[in-house]
Amino acid sequence: MESVAPTNRMALAHSIFTPLKPLTTTPRPLLPHNFPPRLPLCRAANINRRQLIAETAAAIVLPPLLGVTLSPIPAAKAEETPLSEWERVFLPIDPGVVLLDIAFVPDDPNHGFVLGTRQTILETKDGGTTWVPRSIASAEEEDFNYRFNSISFKGKEGWIIGKPAILLHTSDAGENWERIPLSSQLPGDMVYIKATGEQSAEMVTDEGAIYITSNKGYNWKAAIQETVSATLNRTVSSGISGASYYTGTFSTVNRSPDGRYVAVSSRGNFYLTWEPGQAYWQPHNRAVARRIQSMGWRADGGLWLLVRGGGLYLSKGTGLTEDFEEVSVQSRGFGILDVGYRSQDEAWAAGGSGILLKTTNGGKTWIRDKAADNIAANLYSVKFINDNQGFVLGNDGVLLKYLG
Repeated sequence: MESVAPTNRMALAHSIFTPLKPLTTTPRPLLPHNFPPRLPLCRAANINRRQLIAETAAAIVLPPLLGVTLSPIPAAKAEETPLSEWERVFLPIDPGVVLLDIAFVPDDPNHGFVLGTRQTILETKDGGTTWVPRSIASAEEEDFNYRFNSISFKGKEGWIIGKPAILLHTSDAGENWERIPLSSQLPGDMVYIKATGEQSAEMVTDEGAIYITSNKGYNWKAAIQETVSATLNRTVSSGISGASYYTGTFSTVNRSPDGRYVAVSSRGNFYLTWEPGQAYWQPHNRAVARRIQSMGWRADGGLWLLVRGGGLYLSKGTGLTEDFEEVSVQSRGFGILDVGYRSQDEAWAAGGSGILLKTTNGGKTWIRDKAADNIAANLYSVKFINDNQGFVLGNDGVLLKYLG
């Protein structure tokens, strides 16, 4: 394939790279079986003083006094605290690490990887109960402290991307990882990758470039004709607020199961969508007063939208639309940062200071999981691998595992 360097309108052709030999990775020594410990999020029910006295009296047997028989005082019913559906898994990593993505091998749901800042890669082989650090030699050759942003598997084939620009590929479920060289003229930083088939993947940068490969990453073909900056500056008369002389990047980008994307501008003043076959990103004015924090796809094909300050909105209908309606949530004033759908009806939202919210009716109403209030961390991402396997990722190495 022909290699063309990207420009302002981003040469959307094929970048040809030189293959590297696979390098064998070596897991670090396993920790004891009972490490790390897990801390359930549920808290024991409180026992008030009246109940304590009642239960103590009931346990003491006194002799008859002056012909009067003392009967045990019935114990008062304890206040019931709802059990949490999540537990915290403690990880063998340094404080301050922010977890960024998680994925499991489809053929082996017990085998997975979690990524983060400070060159963090952890591996599990028991479904996420315990994790061990994973060393990848090809990612440690240079004096860089990589931020691993995204991981994806299709069958036994997997991909990892990071910043500074690094691309790793495996064809044996992560036993060995090969580093694929990248062009220095790649527009923007890689923020998302999706394994789509045998030796095939889809990659997105924070400047809106979308590339696809079908030969294990050695050649990439652009799926759109120009960067977001070029699109917005060319269509300045389109009426998109904040798009004039736009030179920013995406703050978040999310992909639907059928390949559609929604992305939020770095300043949160508008959003963009793209679907396969379109030549350019389609910009949209935000339909709410406050700036957008993040957006993503519901299980029914509609959109959810989070605003800075804790507001949650849902699009009307299941297609692309600029018509949203607000949903009441109890976020305690903290921002909500992500939403993850377990099914079409059940979803979880996570945010600042350990906020966890649950809906069982597709997002119409939400209840707060108070058992997570004692987590002193921001929860950035909600990921459901399948109906029974889900995780919440946060800063300071916080990882929550779904119990169901």
